[in-house]
Amino acid sequence: MFKGTTILFVKKDDKAVMVGDGQVTLGNTVLKHKARKVRKIYKDKILVGFAGSTADAFTLFSRLESKLEQFSGNLERSVIELAKDWRTDKYLRRLEAMMIVTDGKKVYLLSGVGDVVEPDIPVVAIGSGGPYAYSAAKALFENTKLSSEEIAKKAMDIAADVCIYTNKNFTVETI
Repeated sequence: MFKGTTILFVKKDDKAVMVGDGQVTLGNTVLKHKARKVRKIYKDKILVGFAGSTADAFTLFSRLESKLEQFSGNLERSVIELAKDWRTDKYLRRLEAMMIVTDGKKVYLLSGVGDVVEPDIPVVAIGSGGPYAYSAAKALFENTKLSSEEIAKKAMDIAADVCIYTNKNFTVETI
């Protein structure tokens, strides 16, 4: 599990939202409060959020964007090929990060051990606060009429109240 971030994805009523907190820590010291861990790539058609080493995440963003170019924006093929490379390439397999990737229709969780997971429900979270955000979002998703953005923000608030590596300076992106 990666310390220092929380990324949450929620899709409801055809509106997909990804939220990331802004805290960057080194050990038990907060270095930054407003980091941007969620961003749009590939002509603003793909949302990506990362947990883990920042340099590793930027390497993976770049690789994913190259795969999207190579496969004409086919997200499923691109994430599978990235996961293969990440797992088998001597340099890439040392990267310590996890990613959530979506085009607004499908969502995937990727890890360096070769995982490409498409969740059963359109809620997924990563990072040290991920279990808290996921649990809150799942409960809100299944038991309220809140929008995807309202669910994501409330769940992230809950995660930030519980996880010391998560703050309330959120980046919110929709697609």
